[in-house]
Amino acid sequence: MLRFSKWKLFSTIAVILVGLLLAFPSTMDEKGREAFMNSLPGWVPHWLVPQRAIVLGLDLQGGSHVLLEIDSNDLIRGRSGMVAQLRDDVRNIIRSERVALEGGIQTLPRGVQIRLAQSADQERVLKKIRETIPQDIGGAFSGGPKNIDVTVTPEGAIQLNYTDEGINDRIRRVVGQAIEVVRKRIDFGGTTEPNIQRQGNDRILVQVPGLQDPQKLMEVLGKTAKLEFRFVARQGDTDIDMLPSDDYGGQPMPVERRIIVSGEDLIDSQVGFDQQTNEPNVTFKFNARGAQRFGQATTEGVGRNLAIVLDNRVISAPTVNTPITGGNGVITGRYTTETANELALLLRSGALPAKLTIVEERTVGPGLGQDSIEAGKKATLVAAVFVVIFMFATYGIFGLFANIALIVHVGLILGLMSVLEATMTLPGIAGIVLTIGTAVDSNVLIYERIREEYHEGRTIVNSIEAGFHRAFATIIDSNSTMAIAALILFFLGSGPVRGFAVVFILGILTTVITAVTLTRMMIAAWYSWVRPKSIPF
Repeated sequence: MLRFSKWKLFSTIAVILVGLLLAFPSTMDEKGREAFMNSLPGWVPHWLVPQRAIVLGLDLQGGSHVLLEIDSNDLIRGRSGMVAQLRDDVRNIIRSERVALEGGIQTLPRGVQIRLAQSADQERVLKKIRETIPQDIGGAFSGGPKNIDVTVTPEGAIQLNYTDEGINDRIRRVVGQAIEVVRKRIDFGGTTEPNIQRQGNDRILVQVPGLQDPQKLMEVLGKTAKLEFRFVARQGDTDIDMLPSDDYGGQPMPVERRIIVSGEDLIDSQVGFDQQTNEPNVTFKFNARGAQRFGQATTEGVGRNLAIVLDNRVISAPTVNTPITGGNGVITGRYTTETANELALLLRSGALPAKLTIVEERTVGPGLGQDSIEAGKKATLVAAVFVVIFMFATYGIFGLFANIALIVHVGLILGLMSVLEATMTLPGIAGIVLTIGTAVDSNVLIYERIREEYHEGRTIVNSIEAGFHRAFATIIDSNSTMAIAALILFFLGSGPVRGFAVVFILGILTTVITAVTLTRMMIAAWYSWVRPKSIPF
């Protein structure tokens, strides 16, 4: 019958009260929240009172605006740029073909040049180059633009140079990679809703709502977090880089140019603690390819020092005592918990494929501002008023119960958004308006089922019980299909689309509590008090 166990009654009320309490700070501005906290009695712990409010989006409150540009010089001629990669590819070809060079591999502004000691090896080497780098050479080999121009000079030297098309194509791809890395660093939880988009061929626009200090944004974006594992050079090695080392107080350390494994093969990084000293460190895990390369290199390099290079600086150079074949490792250093967390986040989100330079930075005001806020409030209010009038006019006292549940429903959405630190934008306001309609839709299904059962001759109590019980499956089915669509929007969408999906998903979750459980409790209390002879609609 219309009875509830005490634990279900108390847990439902507790969830509703906590949700409304979490939503309370969002009803005040920042000054109002500060005044409220200052007015609390001294015996009330401040941590017990929610202080986190919903963050308004860039279109409602403004934020930080930063325009970034890919450093083309670093991309082409940097330590790990296009020319360096091309040089490594050519070096591997020379080693595999076992041919001798005159003067080594020379670096050109846009490529490399080699001169073979034996002219008879030229055709074989050229054929191997074209077979090994078809995706870069393009043209007749891949059907795309010619990215690398391979020529033989009158003196017999082989030159490989990136063309303008090749450089522009690489910049375009690098910008796409950088956008994803920037998004992961800024919006790793998926609820900040930054505006990140390409501008032109080599620029990225980043706008973060609520962040009034662009410098804080650049502290995250300015770090490339380019992780590399190389062996420390041995005496007599010539193909080396002199990199500053933290172990030597910033003094240069010779390390091999050959990269064993890079940060591209990392699949996870987390903060850990040394079991003996309890100092923070950063643990990392490679994918299958990285684990195989790392295991092979450490097996062959037992007894050697392995340099862990972060942003062209050796942060640690431990000795390889035994082969490391599990694909896991630890980066140690003078880290605090905060710096270890920051490094783990940067490695987890991935390295920036090229250096980014700041073209423009400023704090921007809201694009639509107070007008949009007022319009959103008006739309929500009008929608709510019409729904309230319709429900009360159609279902009487039952409609009043649905309207009370609707108010609680909106309050729970706001409370959950505060906990998740989700950003409220115009699409989010549209999501709330939509959930108002979907929430009362569940009540309509229940009430119409109650009416049908009552007209078939059941008693009031049996009609109410049957109405809730038989409509519940339909409510679950309809909400499940909407949840699937919302989840697809969340995982495949970005920015405002994700914000709309977050609000819609929260609305679906709270509907089960308000439209089903809370409404049923209110109807049960009404029946116990009034004892009506018929249903009121």
